[in-house]
Amino acid sequence: MSLRPMGLPPVPEQTVRVARAAFPQGSLAIRVRDRLGEVFTDEPFAEAFGVRGAPGLSPGMLSLVTVLQFAENLTDRQAAAMAIRAIDWKYALGLELTDTGFDHSVLPRFRARLVGNGMERVVFDRLLEYCVDAGLVATGGKQRTDSTHVVSAVRDLNRLELAGESVRAALEALSVAAPDWLARAVDVPEFAHRYGPRVDSWKLPGSKVKRDQLSQVYGQDALRLCRAVWSPDAPAWLREIGAVDIMRQVLVQTYTVRTSSRGKEVVSKREADEDGVPPGHLRLASPYDTDARWSAKGDDLFWLGYKVHLTESCDNTPPEAEAEAEAEAEVRGRPNLITDVTTTLSTVPDVKATAPIQQQLADRGLPPAEHYLDSGYPSAELIETARSRGTVMVTPVLLDRSAQAKSHAGYDKSAFRIDWKARRVRCPQGNTSTGWHPVRQRERDAIVVEFAKTDCQACPVRPECTSARRGNRMLTLYPEHLHTVLAAARAEQKTKTWKDKYALRAGVEGTINQALDITGIRRARYRGLPKVRLQHAFSATAINVVRLDAHWTEHPLDRSRTSNLTRLSYRLTA
Repeated sequence: MSLRPMGLPPVPEQTVRVARAAFPQGSLAIRVRDRLGEVFTDEPFAEAFGVRGAPGLSPGMLSLVTVLQFAENLTDRQAAAMAIRAIDWKYALGLELTDTGFDHSVLPRFRARLVGNGMERVVFDRLLEYCVDAGLVATGGKQRTDSTHVVSAVRDLNRLELAGESVRAALEALSVAAPDWLARAVDVPEFAHRYGPRVDSWKLPGSKVKRDQLSQVYGQDALRLCRAVWSPDAPAWLREIGAVDIMRQVLVQTYTVRTSSRGKEVVSKREADEDGVPPGHLRLASPYDTDARWSAKGDDLFWLGYKVHLTESCDNTPPEAEAEAEAEAEVRGRPNLITDVTTTLSTVPDVKATAPIQQQLADRGLPPAEHYLDSGYPSAELIETARSRGTVMVTPVLLDRSAQAKSHAGYDKSAFRIDWKARRVRCPQGNTSTGWHPVRQRERDAIVVEFAKTDCQACPVRPECTSARRGNRMLTLYPEHLHTVLAAARAEQKTKTWKDKYALRAGVEGTINQALDITGIRRARYRGLPKVRLQHAFSATAINVVRLDAHWTEHPLDRSRTSNLTRLSYRLTA
């Protein structure tokens, strides 16, 4: 397939007349074409297409279809149908009224081409560039970030289902790729009886004994199939089949292979306490989505999937506008727009996403002067690094988690006086530390301070200071510059001024709610992290388009079935 860059075709006259008559007040699709047509061009996609072969549909047009699809939360079939029967969509795409559109299968192939060439964020970035040029988003100002969970597009599997389904997926792949070899390697009728229907808990044995026996059978079958694939006389390319390699990984993470005292090989399920299991960020949870991971948040939320971080502008007032009342009025009219969307595995903590998000904002020329985040995002290192680059992180840092601080009784770290030059610490009772040990903990520099046992054991307030069996108090400190940053942040966040300022962060919750209502952002449409990233990039683009349309028409939410309270929520966030 080749590409001849043309962009969106001009709107035919008949389409213009009918669309204007049918939509005298306009519609989202019509206004997007009129105001944002320059965003949806073909040139940014040139590297994903060849120069030889039959010309395909315009990638600029397909990207516009995809944005409108997400703005109305449509399936591929519904989006293709809208391009045929919806007059305003025909206007947006520059099609004749008699145009028969395209087959819905074009859209997944287009997405696959974008993912294969690393172009998941092209449309999002181009729309953001347009907003910057139009003065709708500016460098500096305030931005806020929050994350939410994303449920994968595959069903949840327990360990027994995963073991059986991984064997079934491998057999399905081998049945297509090497049917003759598979017929020689295994007993096909027996395996078809066991793995023909999908493995489902509702159809599995009810008793624990029978389930354990079935689990052992699944392990034995997987081991047998792996040995057949990796045997010297098997074609080497069989090992490169994705489903076969996944089956091997599930076999390793789920089972152990031992030799009994009688010399018999025994395949048994791993027990976490005795045999160990892989950590959560490495453990496969489905043979059909190898990037989906189990994760938890608090005591109530458990999900299989991913995590998405949304960053939006919130009062991007440039310093030069503050002196002019007229310019200030214009700035206040700016909509809050999503400036970054980052998708990660569900097991990646928020603090690991902070630096990449801020770097992506800087790469786009949109570093915030103030960045509002919740307590999961900061660390002393990140606060200091951001400040050195001109960004103040307005975020509650975690307080001292020692037993003394949690109980609000006894002596926490703030009660000790640190002499950084002399490398000594004085306790509240006047005793001086006897040990100062620079160490590496969790890949970070730290300092462990130790007090003498003789001083601590004779101390009259020892119960208020330490209950350690070793008998003496020990402190773990950050290096001086980070300790100072952390102490200042903890002191500041206790003030009323900071608390009133931090209230601005709450608005991002409404943005996540809007993304959920409009695009269904909490449920993955596709399988695999790259495709989920593409989904979220188009979801963020669609939200920005909806907000821009509300900004142009001065309607915060143009949906008659929406409650007044929800309208107010959207108006406050957008």
